[in-house]
Amino acid sequence: MTTQTPPSDTMTSPKFSRVLLYSHDTFGLGHIRRSRTLANAITAANQNATALILTGSPVAGRFTFPERVDHIRLPGVTKMTDGSYMSETLGMDIDDTTSLRSGLITSTLQHFSPDLVIVDKEPTGFRGELLPSLKWLKEHRPDTQIVLGLRDVLDDPKLLVAEWARKGAIEAAEAFYNEIWVYGLKSIYNPIASLALSETAKARIHWTGYLYREALDEPIPTGAPYVLITPGGGGDGAAMVDHVLSAYEQDPDLHPNALLVYGPFLTGDDRVAFENRVSKLNGRVKTVGFDSHMETLMTGAVGVVAMGGYNTFCEILSFDKPAVIIPRTVPRLEQYIRAKRAEELGLMRMIHPKRDGNAASIMSKAIRSLSTQKPPSAVQIDGLLDGLDVVVERTKHLLAKATQSDK
Repeated sequence: MTTQTPPSDTMTSPKFSRVLLYSHDTFGLGHIRRSRTLANAITAANQNATALILTGSPVAGRFTFPERVDHIRLPGVTKMTDGSYMSETLGMDIDDTTSLRSGLITSTLQHFSPDLVIVDKEPTGFRGELLPSLKWLKEHRPDTQIVLGLRDVLDDPKLLVAEWARKGAIEAAEAFYNEIWVYGLKSIYNPIASLALSETAKARIHWTGYLYREALDEPIPTGAPYVLITPGGGGDGAAMVDHVLSAYEQDPDLHPNALLVYGPFLTGDDRVAFENRVSKLNGRVKTVGFDSHMETLMTGAVGVVAMGGYNTFCEILSFDKPAVIIPRTVPRLEQYIRAKRAEELGLMRMIHPKRDGNAASIMSKAIRSLSTQKPPSAVQIDGLLDGLDVVVERTKHLLAKATQSDK
């Protein structure tokens, strides 16, 4: 008779370096997609690393995560038309919701015990929810390395100064963060030029370049050539979708055909109305609600029409697609600043209603011109897509620093 020996309490699992990524995610897909990209790259480059993403995104569960990457969903919040917030589903006021989220963040940090924490964009977190955790780390785990990751453009400089002052973000960046990573190039745009950071804090800044995206190992859509239309998450993309559909409606000979990805947040009456219009276009526009593998759709496209959020911008650069950007200007000028600078450099074209108008013919001409428009690679910029390589190298350095301090 054979008996099984129960696992011994003294047996230990392999020692993994632990990376925690925080993204507050009150709107859209940008933060969770960027955090997921970073986590994938870090664990792919280091077989002894695990990554845990803390996110408020309501669609986090619709993404796939590789081995050694997981996520925890924080209670969601919804931004109201007056700029205030409320709990997405729990029926709690925003103060109670923030307190709940803050407690969950601190508890996760205490139990996960990360060697490296990467915070996306908000130095203090949503409504300051991250501050208790940052203070706890400094007091109880001072060897944990903490990084603030910033996208290439944050907002209009004057508005950004006021926002960071209101949130105490300068003080937090100075007090808690070992490094600041900017996922862009200073030669293209400096998102923090207007902020009164100390020389000590400025010395901690690392410009990574944009975050490169790789093609996925899955079939590329076949059939007639298509232009990919993407308003990102779609929550504020109705105006852009209307402009594109108007172009196909008023120009019956407009080609290439379009593949429109609404995004998970373009729903309700707007979506129904758009689908009714699409049904009358005889297949010239096909639609998808949400696709977590945008890389594949981008790979197969002959060109792109997009609102120009950070992740879409990185994908356009990575897959070298001629693109037309229709940036939003509220509540932030981020997309407009990025698109304007990209157009100045010759990377992409921008359509802006105040400058170009919003006639259907403007969009029709832009879509037709994609076939002759030069791709981003026609402009040579050193280090443009080095972001993930730099992130992996900085992560290696910081994990070694944290591990050495533990000894």
